[in-house]
Formats: sequence, C-alpha cells, structure tokens
Amino acid sequence: MKTRTLGKDLTVSAVGLGCMGFTHAYGVPSDYDAAKRTIEESLDFGYTFYDTAECYTGENPDGSISYNEILVGDALKNHRHEVKIATKFGVHHSPNGLLTDSRPETIRTSIEESLKKLQTDYVDLYYQHRIDPKIPAEEVAGVMGELIQEGKILHWGISETTEEYLRKAHAVCPVTCIQNRYSMMARWDSLFPVLEELKVGYVAFSPLANGTLTSGYKPGETFEKGDYRSFMPQYTEEGYRENEKLISYLQSLAEGKGATIAQISLAWMMAKKPYIVPIPGSRKLERLKENAKAADISLTNEEVTQIDNQLNQIKTSGVFGGSAVRK
Repeated sequence: MKTRTLGKDLTVSAVGLGCMGFTHAYGVPSDYDAAKRTIEESLDFGYTFYDTAECYTGENPDGSISYNEILVGDALKNHRHEVKIATKFGVHHSPNGLLTDSRPETIRTSIEESLKKLQTDYVDLYYQHRIDPKIPAEEVAGVMGELIQEGKILHWGISETTEEYLRKAHAVCPVTCIQNRYSMMARWDSLFPVLEELKVGYVAFSPLANGTLTSGYKPGETFEKGDYRSFMPQYTEEGYRENEKLISYLQSLAEGKGATIAQISLAWMMAKKPYIVPIPGSRKLERLKENAKAADISLTNEEVTQIDNQLNQIKTSGVFGGSAVRK
C-alpha cells in the first residue's frame, strides 16, 4: 500500500485500521482469537497504521471485559517495528456519557497502563481523546513533551480538537496530527487552513459514516444490544430513504471506476488532501482488503470537484458528532 506522512515525519499506510469495533461500540466483542488473526492478516494488505484507545472496551457474554489495547498489542507484538500504533488517553465511559480527565497524573498512569497492555516500550502516536475543559491545552502539551523526551511516545495528537486549542497546544509541543470525524457525509474542512499552516496531519475517523457509505445495510436492519448504530438516524427507515440518493450517486461512480462505494468514498477523501489518512474499521477480513485497495484508486481534481458539487446538492441523514457516538 502507498504511504502518507503525518506531521513532519510519521509515515503510515495511506489507509489505517481503526480497531475500535473489535471490542467496543458494535455489539458483543469479537471472538478474541478470530479478531487477533484478522489484525495479523491485515498486514498482508499493506496496513502499517493501527488505531486503538484505552477506553475501547466491551463486555463479553460471560461478564469478562475485552480490552482493545490488549488485543492490538497481542496481534502486533511480533511485528512491532513494522507498524505504527496509535492509542488515546483522557476519556472514560459512564452511564451518564463521557468523562474527560487529562490531569498530568492521569496521563502518566494511562501511558504506563497502555504500554503494558500493548506489550511495547513506546507508542508511535498518543492522542488526547477529547479536550478536557478543566485542563489548559498548554499543560497537556507540556506532559506530551516530557513523554516524548522520555521515549514513551514518539508523536502526539488531539482528537475532536478546535483551532484555538490546537494552536495553544502546538505552541508548546508540536502536534503531529488531529483525529476528527470526516467523510462524504461529514465534510468538516474548516481546520484545513490551520493544519496546512502548522503542518499537522488529519486522521479521519468514521470515514465511511459508521458503515453508511458501504451500502452494506438495508432498511429493517437490526443490531445487537450495545451497538451504537441502533440509535443512529441513518439506520432508521427515514434515514435510509434520505440517503438513497447519495448511495445511488456513489454506485454510479463506483461502477465507472470498477470499484465499490466504500473505495470511492475513501479515494475521494485521500484525493482532497495529501495529509488525510482515513482509518475505517471492520471485523471482516474481506472489508479490510477492500478498504486497503482504495489507496490504489486515483481521482483527478476535476473529479473531486464534480463529486463535491453533487454532494452539495444531496441531503443526507446521520449522527456525526464525535460525542454523539461516544467514540
């Protein structure tokens, strides 16, 4: 697979693998051994960039907890120097929603636990998972600088950031990339100018709009208990109807390129900016292979403009706020 560079020098596969869904947010966690094999086999498709987080956990039928970092670390331990691992700190789930905690002492505890679970001495990319309104950006960035000096992390980033927060943090310790939602159904490009000014990359989570842009779901689809898609508007009868025009348009594009809807969606994103790296996730090996091949599809500037013009005219339905899906 082709590669891309985030920030100054973090080189990763053009498409990364979002590992959250193996244990978190999409129903009962995957069978551990099967999930491990899937991650291992994804290396054969050219993936070198793997995304996880300390809070990506799920309850198994027997009541035990599946920890995403443990799974990812176990699957990649024999390939550690071939891959780049990203994980996150600062978010915990509660019955009342997300709790943020980016106090320096919490960050210190989190990195030590993540290193242990990932079976590694360092993390290639360490994200602040969500901004903590109680802790200044400069203080968080200061801790990141210390962790870089200590060799425990090599780069750092911010997920769901604002321009103001990014600028404050970057002035203290250069930020390698942000991780925000971005897709054909969430064309949030307001940060592009500041990213280019500061030379910061953009890792796009939910690049296929939580599966909507795969055309793999039909009206009447049901989801397991605990699957976040069960309360997303795009999976209601009305949501399906509102998104039909977009899916139909993408299908015609895909047929013209000998590709799938998902591949066109990812190729469009990568053609927008050279510093965008999508991290779609799936539990299915065939989907991972399909997503990887999106890096081989080229769209011209004219084609991207034509697609954007069409998207401007199409109404869609979906939940797109990061906090809304409790990522």
